[in-house]
Amino acid sequence: MESGGSKRRVVVVGGGIAGSILARSIQFNADLTLIDPKEYLEIKWAQLRSKVEPSFAERAVVNYRDFFINGRIITSTAINITENEVLTADGHHIGYDYLVISTGHSDNVPVSKTERLHYYDAENQKIQSARSILIVGGGPSGVELAGEISTDFPDKKVTLVHKGPRLLEYIGPKASDKGLSLLRSKKVDVKLQQSVDLKSASDGSQLYRTSTGESIKADCHFLCTRVPLSTAWLNETILKTNLDKDGRLKVDEYLRVKGRSNIFAIGDITDVPELKLGHAAVHHAYLVAKNLKLLMGGGKESKMSVYKPGPEVAMVSLGRKHAVAQFPFATLGGRIPGLIKSGDMFVGRTRKNLGLEP
Repeated sequence: MESGGSKRRVVVVGGGIAGSILARSIQFNADLTLIDPKEYLEIKWAQLRSKVEPSFAERAVVNYRDFFINGRIITSTAINITENEVLTADGHHIGYDYLVISTGHSDNVPVSKTERLHYYDAENQKIQSARSILIVGGGPSGVELAGEISTDFPDKKVTLVHKGPRLLEYIGPKASDKGLSLLRSKKVDVKLQQSVDLKSASDGSQLYRTSTGESIKADCHFLCTRVPLSTAWLNETILKTNLDKDGRLKVDEYLRVKGRSNIFAIGDITDVPELKLGHAAVHHAYLVAKNLKLLMGGGKESKMSVYKPGPEVAMVSLGRKHAVAQFPFATLGGRIPGLIKSGDMFVGRTRKNLGLEP
C-alpha cells in the first residue's frame, strides 16, 4: 500500500473543477494524491467556445502540474474503495486517512493536453468545412453550441433538434423562451418535441430523419445530450449503499458521505438539492478544503462548516455577446447577461481560483 510521511493522507478521486480546486487548496496541508484518467483540468464551461475558437482552449485546458505542485498525480481510473485504500485500474493501492470523491461525469476524453487541443482543432475544421450543421439536444450544451456557431459563422445553416417541449428544461420556462427567441434571431432552426435517427444519414446522403418524418440536410452533426454521472463504479465498493436512485452520493451537511466520518463527495455527484453548476462545485471544494484543514489540524467535528446551497443562478451563453440568465429575482436575455459571461466564459476567474494568470 502506497503512503507518505507524517502528514495526513488525503486522496482525491477526480480532477474536475471541484477536485482541482480542492487539491490546490490543501496541497501543503496534507500528503495528497490526485487520481484522474487524464493529465489536465478542462474548464468545462469553455468547451463550446473552444470548438469555434481552438486557441481559446489554450487557457481553458490546464495541466494539473501548473497549479498542483506538492503531491502525487496518478493518471489512471479508480476502480475500488476499501475502508483504508483506493485501488486503480493500473494496479496502484493508495492508502488514505481522508478520501474525497469528485468524479463528475463520464467524459471520454484524451489523456494529454496536446491531444485535447488537437481535438478542438479537428472540431473547428469540421465546423468550418460544413455549410449545414445539425445539433441534437436542447440542453445547455446544445443551446450554447448553436449560439457559438451561429455567431461566429452566420453564413452556416444551423438546425437544433430537441426531444423535449422546451429548451433548457433544467431552468424556468422564461429562460427557455428567451433562449429560443435569441437562437431564432440568429437564424437557428429550432425543432422541438422531435428526436433524430443519426443512423439515417449513414448512407452518405447527409439527410437525417426525425421522429415526425422530417428530413434535415446537414454536412455534419454534433450530439449534445446528457453525459452520465461517473459513479457506476461505486456500486462495487464500500459506498454501494450510499448512492441514491439517480446515482448520486448521499451527503450530510458537511458534504461527507452519510455514515462516513472521513469520506467526502463534491461536485455534480452529490445529492445536494441544487442546480448542478460549476459555481456550486467550486463552493463545495472550498468548504471541504476548510473542513479537512480543520480535521487534519486536530479540530473538533462540531466546528466544521455547514454547506448551504446558494441562490439558484444559471447562465447560458449564446455566442460572444448574448446570454440568458436566470436569477432569483429576474430572468434576463440579451447583451446584459452576455456582458457577465459570454466574453471570457469565466475562464479568467477560474484560472485565478487556481492561482494562475487569467
